[in-house]
Amino acid sequence: MENFTARVDARDYEPKLKHPAIFGAFDALKPGEKMELINDHEPKPLLYQFMIEMPEQYEWDYLEEGPEIWRVCITKK
Repeated sequence: MENFTARVDARDYEPKLKHPAIFGAFDALKPGEKMELINDHEPKPLLYQFMIEMPEQYEWDYLEEGPEIWRVCITKK
């Protein structure tokens, strides 16, 4: 069982608010802390956004990969 500092269930947000909520939670993390992202689809666009905007600042690990729920552990480096 992972120890998460934050948890964002993207299903609870309207589309335009999802990424701001996720990045807000990530920004609040201290180095070494983890957040759990829960989504109803593959979060590839979000991963690409992390790759572009925050290279080398995070670790992305899938905990569950569909078909109905995706869960990702995002660790701040």
